[in-house]
Amino acid sequence: MKPFHLVAIPHRDILEGRLTMDVFAADLWEVFQQRAVEDYQNPEVFFRKTYLTSGLKDLLKITQKRLGGEGGDPVIQIQTPFGGGKTHALIALYHAFTNPEVARKYVSGVVKANTVVIVGTAISPKEEDGNITGTIWGEIEKQLEGEIKELNTAVSPGREKLRELLSRHQPLLILMDEVLEYVTKAAGIRVEDSKLSAQTMAFLQELTETVKTLDRTLLVITLPSSIIEHYDESAERLFLQLQKVSGRMEKIYTPVAGEEIYEVIRRRLFREVDLDAAREIVNEYIDYYDKEGILQLDKAEYRNKLLRSYPFHPEVIDVLHRRWGSIPTFQRTRGVLRILSLAVYRLKDSSIPLIRPCDFDLSFSEISEELIKHIGREFESVLSADITSKDANAKKVDKSVGMSYQGLNLGTKLATAVFLYSFSGGEKGVTLGELKLACADPNVPSSVTTEIADGLKNSLFYIQHDGGRYFFTSQPNLNSILVTRMSEIENGALKAEIKSLVERYADKAIATYIWPRNPKDVPDTEDFKLVILPSLNPDFCKELLENYGENPRVNKNTLFFLCPMESERIGFENWVRRRLAWQSIADDRTLNLTDNQRKDVTNNLKDMKKNERIQLRSFYRLVYVPARDDLKEIDLGIPVFGETKTLSKEVLDRLKVESEIVEKLSPILITERYLGSKDYLEIKQLYKSLLTTPGEPRIPRQNFIRSLQEGVEQGIFGFGTVKDGVECLKFKETPSIHIEEYEAIVRKELCEKPPEPPEVPPAGAGDESKGVITPPPPTSPTPQPRYCKVALSVRIPKGKFSEFYQGVIRTLENSFEETDIKIEIVAGKGTIAKGDYENKIKETLFQINAKIEEESFEGD
Repeated sequence: MKPFHLVAIPHRDILEGRLTMDVFAADLWEVFQQRAVEDYQNPEVFFRKTYLTSGLKDLLKITQKRLGGEGGDPVIQIQTPFGGGKTHALIALYHAFTNPEVARKYVSGVVKANTVVIVGTAISPKEEDGNITGTIWGEIEKQLEGEIKELNTAVSPGREKLRELLSRHQPLLILMDEVLEYVTKAAGIRVEDSKLSAQTMAFLQELTETVKTLDRTLLVITLPSSIIEHYDESAERLFLQLQKVSGRMEKIYTPVAGEEIYEVIRRRLFREVDLDAAREIVNEYIDYYDKEGILQLDKAEYRNKLLRSYPFHPEVIDVLHRRWGSIPTFQRTRGVLRILSLAVYRLKDSSIPLIRPCDFDLSFSEISEELIKHIGREFESVLSADITSKDANAKKVDKSVGMSYQGLNLGTKLATAVFLYSFSGGEKGVTLGELKLACADPNVPSSVTTEIADGLKNSLFYIQHDGGRYFFTSQPNLNSILVTRMSEIENGALKAEIKSLVERYADKAIATYIWPRNPKDVPDTEDFKLVILPSLNPDFCKELLENYGENPRVNKNTLFFLCPMESERIGFENWVRRRLAWQSIADDRTLNLTDNQRKDVTNNLKDMKKNERIQLRSFYRLVYVPARDDLKEIDLGIPVFGETKTLSKEVLDRLKVESEIVEKLSPILITERYLGSKDYLEIKQLYKSLLTTPGEPRIPRQNFIRSLQEGVEQGIFGFGTVKDGVECLKFKETPSIHIEEYEAIVRKELCEKPPEPPEVPPAGAGDESKGVITPPPPTSPTPQPRYCKVALSVRIPKGKFSEFYQGVIRTLENSFEETDIKIEIVAGKGTIAKGDYENKIKETLFQINAKIEEESFEGD
């Protein structure tokens, strides 16, 4: 889609940012005095930039008819809200009937007429040396005759003198603006036993009655309808009198009706609009609304509304003209034009195809000032805190969306729209559905708007959400109270809460020691111990590993350390502060919270309780295990949602998965790695070595005993004592092992008994006569074939390598002096960490002096 400024071409003054409020401030007196800005002074420019609404066309026709002597109402009263276009209509009449040759290009049939201009803010009554000057009737005579002669009195001149004057100058158009302002000033000047204001009221009565008798004279008078223009109670009384006087013969005229405001704005701000290109953009938005199910109105009707308001989204104009326009101080037409011109200027280089409420740049001081002056200076800090400053809360929401929408500033945009909808003389705020309509972007699913709205509700300080409507107030919401409470939480309370959480999620799955202050706090026992530290401190881990109080630590290989991931500390501590702050708010009965706010507090506390384990585990995720030369790190990774294990149990299970704690020691491993070629190995010495040497296998005491028993049962080694030499007590049967002094595992060759020699019968045993059976002479055994060399290539099923080793490799090694064994391993359908490959597989190969002939990998 094309950028809007290539479809709707702004006037040059808009693009150059030269439009001040004065440009939009229609002033009939300045036009009459030939010193207004060109947009109003030059009739050609004025009519080119003015959209002739149906009301304005009617007014021109009525005026033309009356001045032509064709009848019609003699007095027309224009009464609209503040800034509703009254003065603009008077200027249109002035130019049409003082410059008919120019006006006929835009309005047919207009004729030249004498014109009187009375503007109450420009004419001031004065009392000097007993004489009163500056009366309305004097000004009328001066403009028609060039001087004041007959009407030079402080008392209303009466109908006859007035009729005589006016009839000489027909066709005559009398334009009166801001009359209430004049009458209010006249109330302070005494005229004999009355006041000038009373004389002015009498004159207006006489004027309206006189005009009625003249067939080619028209009086057009404007009156405000907004209470803000009435100044005070006395002015209000004068206004009611003025209404009564002029209203007897009035015809009330509305300059701008309904959706005509769209055309008024388009004509004033844009030189031309490519309607075909605009229609393509509008159709794309309508298709998006249809697909997303956003539009609750008639599609054809809303399509037409979008096209008429283009390049503005109709919600832009409606929210300014209807909502802000209902604020008493807001000038409905002038104020809207000023704000929209600033918005166009600010967006003139953007790529947006349509200007929506969310596209207003509230950080642009000229726009924000036009709004804030009507709602109060306190909203400056509201805008700064939540929308416009560099660290505004809405910018945090900008960054919270998925990567696909980063850079679109969706949080700031939606907050801007909510701000514009928040102020009105009537209903305030905006629903989520209205936001989806007003801030639609065909490139962003409407569901993202829901996500952003929730983010604003949870992050901004001054946004409120009540009755399904979002709106800003100058009063801080729960978020602001929350942030204040969070800032008041001292570090001591924060640390105590974190430790309490750790204690809550630790148990006896493994002996656990929480936040020890010195090495003496962790006992030097044979049990496995999990030490949970408050911070990641490798030096303290090593101190605990090396020392137990003032003595060296013996059982070093029994310690494990759980430490926080420091990159997660800020987020976790912020979460804990938030939790404590919510609890503080819940406990504080002095806060004047609404029922909905108290419900929000309760729900937030429930959610935080539900998520406390996952928050804690996200912080505590690094496990350190003693290794041969240093500490080995195991990252527990991101926690699984819904997991219910305690920290102690999860660490224990992970240590088992990583084989840092084993359930069983293979008897063959015990033989190869520890017994070797020795005749025996004391069991207690072996067990102590496992406990004290970092990096050695870690196995629970009973599992260690059971592993030794299996080795004896399988005949891999024997069990015996070494008190007075080696004595094998058990072999291929289950021994009773207690890990006491003198107990040992014994090389199996020392436990295998040599075969007993065959029994030799006594001499003469074969003499049958003596009853003795003589065995037949021995026969030579049939010789068995023998292999002098064996070569095998085999595939070993998973889990059968120990049987392969015992039955094949050991048999061959016992039969041949030279046994060259080459093993080819191809392992797939799984993964192994590089550290595990280095520390477990290659370390084992190194320990047994195995030579790696070829090595290859696939993966990272």
